[in-house]
Amino acid sequence: MGVDEQRILERLVERGKNVFEGPAKALPISFKKPPDLNQVQHQEAKSLVNDLEHHPHAFVIACITDRQIDADRAWLIPYRLSQKIGSPGEPTFLFSKLLELSEDEIQRHMEGPPSLHWLHKEMSRHIHAALRRIAEKYEGRTERIWADCPSSAGLVYRFLEFEGIGPKIATMAANILVRGFKKPVSDYFSIDVSPDRHVRRVLHRLDLIPERAPNELIQYRARDLNPKFPGLLDLPAFEIGRKWCRPRQPDCGQCIMHDICPTAAKLTA
Repeated sequence: MGVDEQRILERLVERGKNVFEGPAKALPISFKKPPDLNQVQHQEAKSLVNDLEHHPHAFVIACITDRQIDADRAWLIPYRLSQKIGSPGEPTFLFSKLLELSEDEIQRHMEGPPSLHWLHKEMSRHIHAALRRIAEKYEGRTERIWADCPSSAGLVYRFLEFEGIGPKIATMAANILVRGFKKPVSDYFSIDVSPDRHVRRVLHRLDLIPERAPNELIQYRARDLNPKFPGLLDLPAFEIGRKWCRPRQPDCGQCIMHDICPTAAKLTA
């Protein structure tokens, strides 16, 4: 590893550790307020997917639906569903009430209007299957997915068992639980980066991966760079990508990596 690459890695790891070792915090999703929700409703929507004590199933459902749509929209889906299945003025998202819904009923809510996901039929099937899995394997206690201090591989595996969740989302879920919610695991070896467009773009511009690298290459590169906890690199790269390292007109001057980033050096030369 060259000197420049080592400096880049150290800064990313330092920023990741600051979050990991800090207090528990809300999900690192900006949850931009859509026009149809007022401020109170928007706060309720954010609180729902962060409430692992009373509504841990909302977190799992959000993970399932976070595919092929904007993340901000996906993580609002549990609240959107709660508005549709609850009594007027009293939205509810009780696991027992969700479990009573048939797949067709879930699809009717997902389909809209308004539509909650363009893959509403597929997502409805996955949500229905997830509720059944939680009821049967975890006796209706969603928190048992992570409550017994599993290995990192075990935690990722448990998410992979849900229909519609692949390695990228399973890793993301495990990383959020460990990094953000401070849920204990026995090791961190199998918590990889989730190579979304921001992570991919930032790691490429930092010259850590080639352009158009496949997901597997990105994940193994992170394992090589920080083998004890590859996913520690995920949030720093994600935040850099959303805040400064935009696809067009990146704000290199404000970026925390500007003084050691090879792409920034080229753009400002």
